[in-house]
Amino acid sequence: MPSVKQRLELTWIGKENRPHLEPRILLENPAKSHHAKHRTGKKDIFDNRLIFGDNLLALKALEQEFTGKVKCIYIDPPYNANAATLYEDGLEHSIWLGLIRDRLEILKRLLTNTGCILVQIDAYEMAHLKLIMDEVFSRTNLVNIISIKTKIAGVSGSHLGNSLQDNVEYILFYANDSSQFQLNIVPQKQQELVNYIQEMEDEGKSWKYTSVMENIDDGKYVKDILAGNGDTIKLFQHKKVVVSSIKSVADRFCNGDIKKAYYKYIDKVFRTTNAQTSIRDRVIEATKGINNEYFSIQYVPTKGRNAGKLSTSYYKGDNLIAWLKDVVAIKGNNIVKLDNMGNLWDDIQYNNLTKEGSVQFPNGKKPEALISRILDMCTGTGDLVLDSFAGSGTTGAVAHKMGRRWIMIELGEHCHTHIIPRLRKVIDGEDSGGITEAAGWKGGGGFRYYRLAPSLLQKDKWENWIINKEYNPEMLAEAVCKLEGFTYVPSDTLYWMHGTSTENDYIYVTTAQLTHDQLALLSDEVGNNRTLLVMCTAFRSRAGGFPNLTIKKIPASVLSKCEWGHDDYSLQIENLPIAKKPVKKQPGLFEEEEES
Repeated sequence: MPSVKQRLELTWIGKENRPHLEPRILLENPAKSHHAKHRTGKKDIFDNRLIFGDNLLALKALEQEFTGKVKCIYIDPPYNANAATLYEDGLEHSIWLGLIRDRLEILKRLLTNTGCILVQIDAYEMAHLKLIMDEVFSRTNLVNIISIKTKIAGVSGSHLGNSLQDNVEYILFYANDSSQFQLNIVPQKQQELVNYIQEMEDEGKSWKYTSVMENIDDGKYVKDILAGNGDTIKLFQHKKVVVSSIKSVADRFCNGDIKKAYYKYIDKVFRTTNAQTSIRDRVIEATKGINNEYFSIQYVPTKGRNAGKLSTSYYKGDNLIAWLKDVVAIKGNNIVKLDNMGNLWDDIQYNNLTKEGSVQFPNGKKPEALISRILDMCTGTGDLVLDSFAGSGTTGAVAHKMGRRWIMIELGEHCHTHIIPRLRKVIDGEDSGGITEAAGWKGGGGFRYYRLAPSLLQKDKWENWIINKEYNPEMLAEAVCKLEGFTYVPSDTLYWMHGTSTENDYIYVTTAQLTHDQLALLSDEVGNNRTLLVMCTAFRSRAGGFPNLTIKKIPASVLSKCEWGHDDYSLQIENLPIAKKPVKKQPGLFEEEEES
């Protein structure tokens, strides 16, 4: 008897219960949408979406159009912690696990093959979330678990108890397909140069960039050297060189101010290194027997930051000269030291965020610098970014400033009180905080506001399912197209062409009662080379009488497709503590749908 293949998985009460989601349509409200008055350049992106409603239903609504199109997903779901937080997220444990799993499965389908998802969480559910993401995305697609220092642990002793203060959160970082995923850049820690030097000295570390090349002659040509690939490397020797210590330069030209000296002579500060490279070995060999201390070479590197460009490198004896300017960056009026970050991010400030973006969102707001780092690392200009737990709208605001397209979903009323005002300021160029200066953002672009349509079907007073009276013909056609797997593209000339699934397969949706003669005329218009699915409320004819027509009655034909009239799959995240709390719905496990 063959053995059954088993796998490790996280189990919980009700794991087998799955929601049968209705693929709702989205209704735009132009009054809440916002666009810049004038185009401002290449970052002017207008097709962004802000969706108000339950995010599980909203993700299902996006699935048909956006499957395989999202490059990066960042979500910051309710942490399900015991302590009271901004969100009402103290859900029963099993329900939280199930609802997170259901969202992750749709989010995975929305990702491009080269895309990734980052989920921020605290220690309370991190281990459980990791196991769920291993199941949904596969352990082989784990990129990193990033640890983020979110606050400074107290030192006064006022928090002493039976545990240590929690000042770390985690980002679970998965690729959709690790074989196709690649980081755009490696994140770099930035610290003001002189502060960085002082920190190194305080830690007993040696700071090497202490020499200043005050002057060097143009050099005298010596000979050519052959690189490993056969290219020519020109060798020069330098006899008129003036090198001083940074302290000497500061004393002579900057009144002893070391910081001023570094800033003034940043292009001339260097250190020497004996890093092993094939070119350095060739230079050492070529300069043997030459009585000179300083050399330079001119060549075209085949890789690195100067690949393909004629470049000059300097040597002091056998050692390569490394310039400070190559490991720092100019940020406004500051020079900052750049160091590659690992998976410990302890440099992003979580303090004083309450007014970032001109909206207050205590305890729930993420720094724009954090989202900016993630988008720099995982996306490029024009890529599509999604956040289905939008909160105060940080992800959309940052994506907008960085020239990425974005989709955000939010159920809470702060969608209107926080996110829309924040995005309006970004678009109108009135948001000067966060990453605005670093991104060079001046305003532009826009977004469209959508809300979820109500359920397509509702019960009448006799408990019979009927088409929702809020649906007009256009809404009905779009909703039925989505239910039946058709793309809603109504024709301007053919009344019966509401959508298509293949080149020759179409759908027609109507509330009219169709007669035999009407169906015969419709069949003639469709012709022999096309097929048409007719969705109507009633018809008087033999259903199989027309080979090119398939006729179904609504609502009877769609009753078994999904759950109807179910509007709340939320994680109870819609309540702000500053707002009056609505009556809570009692969460429950999903039930199997009943046969109609």
